[in-house]
Amino acid sequence: MNRLTLLGTPLNGLYEVTRQLLGDERGFFTRLFCAEELAAHGFHAPIAQVNHSYTQRRGTIRGVHFQHPPHAETKLVSCLRGRVFDVAVDLRHGSATFLRWHAIELSAQRHNSLLIPPGFAHGFQTLEDDCEMLYLHSAPHVAAAEGGLRPTDDRLAITWPLAVTACSERDRSHPALTSAFTGLTV
Repeated sequence: MNRLTLLGTPLNGLYEVTRQLLGDERGFFTRLFCAEELAAHGFHAPIAQVNHSYTQRRGTIRGVHFQHPPHAETKLVSCLRGRVFDVAVDLRHGSATFLRWHAIELSAQRHNSLLIPPGFAHGFQTLEDDCEMLYLHSAPHVAAAEGGLRPTDDRLAITWPLAVTACSERDRSHPALTSAFTGLTV
């Protein structure tokens, strides 16, 4: 019996994952990950790393980050507390949706996740205070392979829903995309 439902998005390989919730008077149970169910949609590797983030203030942007090949990774991103505007950007060389972004609201109440394939960048903006995110990665983080996009890059034109209340200096300092960037070969 499948406990996860994968919904396609306008960006090939990017899926919203909804989780079946089993609940009663005690509370609820839900499955966050199932290798068998997710393998058919691109999460083939075992989980190599699990990360957890907490963001205190509404309007904060984290990201937009990626790993350069050969360290590109699949991510399954979930919001365990609060609500976020979660964004994935297609950076795949030759993709029909190159440099297009797609966003969905992830929240603890919606019990949903975003399955992000290799060759995508990821970031989010908190829609309320006190948000916690859980990230499952198919590859370990490699500092030398880090990449990032400026969240306010005009070429991406991400429509963040709130005024930005906080963003790290590192994320604000990523160079603007130029025509020289032709994408990632994954």
